[in-house]
Amino acid sequence: MKMGVLVFMRNLLLALCLFLVLGFLYYSAWKLHLLRWEDSHSVLHAFDSVGHSLGPGRRERKTGIPTPPSVAPSHIVADRTQKESQKPGGAPAASLIKYDRLGFLLKLDSKLQAEIATKYANFSDGVCKPGYSSTMMSAIFPKFSRAVPMFLDNSFRKWGKIREFVPPFGIKGQDNLIKDILSVTKEYRLTPALDSLSCRRCIIVGNGGVLANKSLGSKIDEYEVVVRLNSAPVKGFVKDVGSKTTLRITYPEGAIQKLEQYEKDSLFVLTGFKWQDFKWLKYIVYKEKVSASDGFWKSVATRVPREPHEIRILNPYFIQEAAFSFIGLPFNNGLMGRGNIPTLGSVAITMALHNCDEVAVAGFGYDMNLPNAPLHYYETIKMAAIKESWTHNIQKEKEFLRKLVKSRVINDLTSGI
Repeated sequence: MKMGVLVFMRNLLLALCLFLVLGFLYYSAWKLHLLRWEDSHSVLHAFDSVGHSLGPGRRERKTGIPTPPSVAPSHIVADRTQKESQKPGGAPAASLIKYDRLGFLLKLDSKLQAEIATKYANFSDGVCKPGYSSTMMSAIFPKFSRAVPMFLDNSFRKWGKIREFVPPFGIKGQDNLIKDILSVTKEYRLTPALDSLSCRRCIIVGNGGVLANKSLGSKIDEYEVVVRLNSAPVKGFVKDVGSKTTLRITYPEGAIQKLEQYEKDSLFVLTGFKWQDFKWLKYIVYKEKVSASDGFWKSVATRVPREPHEIRILNPYFIQEAAFSFIGLPFNNGLMGRGNIPTLGSVAITMALHNCDEVAVAGFGYDMNLPNAPLHYYETIKMAAIKESWTHNIQKEKEFLRKLVKSRVINDLTSGI
């Protein structure tokens, strides 16, 4: 009898140990999936901040910026792959794939994209295609990884890809301000209803004059997530731009200043381009007086008609990735410099590629061949008024957006790109 009890206890302990081991492995796998975007060394072949090869498996030093693509110039790739295709047992079809210096597929309308699009062809019009945009993006840019949080949350100090950089490419030096803001807002995701969707279609509504007189309002409102930028108005333009706003992404100088122009039930999302922007948001969240002497380049909103739980901070990684990985802007030692800041539109699209199943845009694109065309849909200023931007590189951004449209990663409703 005693021996039987001992055997039973031994088996019970063994079963308990096995259960604990399996539980630990499951938890570890879940954490790895949740935070895999953190690992900036997950590519097989790493490059440093200026594109010099560190060799397979070696870790990037100091900067921790998005690892530039592990590809050689296209002509070198062509020469190398041609030789490889001559080897016995080689796979010429796969080995002849070529990429540009950033890592984008050179032949954007390749058979690969056609095959993927065919897999989604059975979906009815208007039915959300799970994972469509990220799948298409990965096909033309193999380094793309979808798992990147949309907003900052209380774990932001652990996010290695942004903690090494000052704004706009990171959060270095902003820890206390961000902590104070998040302690009051206490919300770090979309809404429960949107988070529960198994498939999410998003549209980024730009401010371009190409939106005028297109009557796309009802079409725009069909999307689950409608993103608007800066102070672009809705009231008075519903027929063309829709009435729905899920997120309004902006920075202090771009925020709406007239309280009555804010839409109901939308989230206010700050994009921090400089340290003063986080300080401004703290004033807003705590309902303190905004100081006009805090280094803003124009007047800013002194109040935002949103409760703290309706305010978010956009993950700065999207600025970083759009600038250095997707558009190829100058790195400038990780600091804001001439021509190395992506526009808010490109940042919003980058965010959507990581967090939406389908991505569409409307109101993007400036046609400089039409100097008398309206610059924005809500005012009479003409296209000819555009001046060279110190911070943006419009031509490079246009090349990036055209890649996305041509390869069907995003859908351009106004055909302005």
